[in-house]
Amino acid sequence: MASHRRPKQPSRTRVTVLTTAAAAAVALSANAANAAPSEKPSKDEVKAKVDTLYEEAEQATEKYNGAKEKQEKLQKEISTIQDNVARGQEELNELRDGLGSMASAQYRTGGIDPSVALFLSSDPDDYLDKASAMDQLSTQQVDALKKVQEKQRLLAQQREEASDKLKDLASTRTELGKKKKEVQGKLGEAQKLLNTLTAAEKAALDAEQERANRTSERSALSSGKAASGRVGSAYAAAQSKIGSPYVYGASGPSSFDCSGLTSWAYAQAGVSIPRTSQAQANAGTRIYSQSDLQVGDLVIFYADQHHVGFYAGNGQVLHAPRTGTVVRYESINNMPYQFGVRI
Repeated sequence: MASHRRPKQPSRTRVTVLTTAAAAAVALSANAANAAPSEKPSKDEVKAKVDTLYEEAEQATEKYNGAKEKQEKLQKEISTIQDNVARGQEELNELRDGLGSMASAQYRTGGIDPSVALFLSSDPDDYLDKASAMDQLSTQQVDALKKVQEKQRLLAQQREEASDKLKDLASTRTELGKKKKEVQGKLGEAQKLLNTLTAAEKAALDAEQERANRTSERSALSSGKAASGRVGSAYAAAQSKIGSPYVYGASGPSSFDCSGLTSWAYAQAGVSIPRTSQAQANAGTRIYSQSDLQVGDLVIFYADQHHVGFYAGNGQVLHAPRTGTVVRYESINNMPYQFGVRI
């Protein structure tokens, strides 16, 4: 006889869990349907974020410039040391050759007891002359040995110095690569943000910047103050590059970053100043009050001193601002002023 069993009923706990899960799913679906889509950042918000990224990129750029300058300096120092080592090795070889010649002469003339040689000599005077020469030769030999030893020590020191600098150079090249990658990353982020703007928004931003540029230019040119001497020559050189594009790591003559422009301009005036903005901050007399600035003074911005330009008068600076811009006039109040530097 077949057995008929009632199907097992779900427990009250299981029914409660399933009911709760279903209710939650319905609630989430309702919330998702009612939620407003995430708002696209406004033109001004994008500009603010882009400006921050460009500032961070410039910080990395000045560190990149510092590593590049250190690399070039190390390469020159290593080359000089290697040239010195090569010359020193030639001199050491000559000293060794001379020492070998003296040793050979001593062996040929000093292979017999001096008293016996005097007794057998048919010409005692000639023997005494030769003996005197032997004494002199021995002194020369000692001096030559000292020179060889000193040259060997010097070469060992120079080779060790070159080895240390080569290690430093390898480390600097690694740092250079990291900073380059960091700059490129920041610029890439900025470009992605800019790509989210519509054509109309981009045009509006460009128009705003153009109006600001014209205002700054009129203010700077109406100051009526002209720099003189080498400062004037450097400032005039910078003015001749208005409109040249900003390129990180560039120092002219067709493109520049901030410290590239200032160092290039001073070079045109026959004055050598350091390459980075941080080093330029210590290149002359500091001017802390903006009211004491003169046209042509360097102006340092930000607490870490990662930006530099020329004071242009009437509260304006002439500088290479950032990627995507050109050498131009701009208000000194657009960035946190630290101090001026008079070269």
